[in-house]
Amino acid sequence: MTNEEILAQYGPREAMEYDVVIVGGGPAGLSTAIRLKQLAQEKGQDVSVVVLEKGSEPGAHTLSGAIMDPQALTELIPDWKAKGAPLNQPVTNDAMVFLGEKSSLRTPNWLLPKCFHNEGNYIVRLGFVSKWLADQAEALGVEIFPGFAAAEVLFNDDGSIKGVATGNMGIGKDGEPTGDFQLGMELHGKYTIFAEGARGHLGKQLIAHFKLDAGKDPQAYGIGIKELWEIDPARHKPGTVVHTAGWPLQPDTYGGGFLYHLEGNLVTLGFITGLDYANPYISPFEEMQRWKTHPNIRWYLEGDEAKGIKPAKRLSYGARAITAGGILSLPKFVFPGGALVGCEAGFLNVSRIKGSHAAIKTGMMAAEAAYEAIAAGRQGDTLSAYEAAFENSWLYDELYKSRNFKAWFKKGLSTASVMNGIEQFLLKGNIPWTLHRDKPDHAYLKPAAQCQPIHYPKPDGKLTFDRLSSVFISGTNHSEDQPAHLLLKDASVPVNINLAQYAAPETRYCPAGVYEMVDDENNGGKRLQINAQNCVHCKTCDIKDPTQNITWVTPEGGGGPTYAGM
Repeated sequence: MTNEEILAQYGPREAMEYDVVIVGGGPAGLSTAIRLKQLAQEKGQDVSVVVLEKGSEPGAHTLSGAIMDPQALTELIPDWKAKGAPLNQPVTNDAMVFLGEKSSLRTPNWLLPKCFHNEGNYIVRLGFVSKWLADQAEALGVEIFPGFAAAEVLFNDDGSIKGVATGNMGIGKDGEPTGDFQLGMELHGKYTIFAEGARGHLGKQLIAHFKLDAGKDPQAYGIGIKELWEIDPARHKPGTVVHTAGWPLQPDTYGGGFLYHLEGNLVTLGFITGLDYANPYISPFEEMQRWKTHPNIRWYLEGDEAKGIKPAKRLSYGARAITAGGILSLPKFVFPGGALVGCEAGFLNVSRIKGSHAAIKTGMMAAEAAYEAIAAGRQGDTLSAYEAAFENSWLYDELYKSRNFKAWFKKGLSTASVMNGIEQFLLKGNIPWTLHRDKPDHAYLKPAAQCQPIHYPKPDGKLTFDRLSSVFISGTNHSEDQPAHLLLKDASVPVNINLAQYAAPETRYCPAGVYEMVDDENNGGKRLQINAQNCVHCKTCDIKDPTQNITWVTPEGGGGPTYAGM
């Protein structure tokens, strides 16, 4: 049954009215909610606020490196330390290392631009930060509905945003309601704030509907693959931050690795691959596994029996797309009745590899604009004050100064390193020129016939791993009996175009083994098998598919990874 048929038979949906509806329970959405309630409390007024979170709890789907600049958090909650915010490990040392296959070269810290320095910042587990923010929001009276995925944007008759509807629960794989069927509900707001993270399902629709990206550079993305390890205390250096560039990627491919030492003998290891890569044989997952074999990285993970050092233990795994286009790819982020905040719009600063401070700051600015409008008796109009606040903020200055950072990498690692050094170190971000890009990431992919295959080594199960064992420790779970949330616009494209021309890149760019080319017993050829239950909600397929044939939609609420503090 179609959604329209379900509504006709089982509707209408129950509707709940709020002043502000927020989609997404990460740092951006929760900061929006907190700031709204703070303002209402200061004025002795009441503003009703609800947060929808598709994960099983706030933080369950939150994945980031992460190094956190506390500037915005301090503005939001000045006494965050006293309130127990989980920013426990200050950065104590920075290292920027260029890797060859067996070699390494560390850049002296005095030569590093300001954007690479992390004094005063904290290494955090962003899922824990989200959970803590949720506690602060609930203490102020915010309603949080975890396990409810916003699946549909609702419009008023005048074209403004009315709110959202959650997805139906208990729909079988055949599209028919089961015995556990529950109709979705509508949440109406005077304003609706979208904070779904990078490549948000509803945000993508809104950008297209309102043409919010008109006149902007196409958004750029990367995929971040991350693992959490417990290492031997003898090799643990609390607060140490290591970033790498170079090997194993080719010079024409953007990306790099990170290794952050948390408290408690924990380290996070991650690898980012720019999704504007050209060679369809690239596998971001395998690039990350290969990166761990470099002597500079494996040293932290391997045991040494002679020295009494125990091998490290991998605890968890995850993957998520990040925005990398910066201010030049930033869409218009306000429209009648709604706004985009955080990575939903693309506020991440790729030069600093940081987005949580921007998420919090934009959430605050959107909240202040929405509160002012509600207090003035308005609703459903465009929150222009949010736009104006951003243009006059420290965040705007920060993003503007790094506007060319990602674009230089299309000219190779060496050129990018030199030019970013000039722009950020010598010119301190006061750059008299601007670089633009004119193609989305999927358009950079070349036919397989023009590219060299890449042969990745088999995983050893100790230092390197396969996808399925990785997905297992991500806590990912979807009900097997539900409609697939990965949709094909044309079922013939995977074989006739993707396989024939690009050697089936979806089988490599997906970090969770969702896409497989298997034998088709009906015609003796191949067919695409979609293992949707493996999906970690990274959104890479929605971004990188060469014909944009794959669309990621929200699965049943509560499904997906359970990162538990990744």
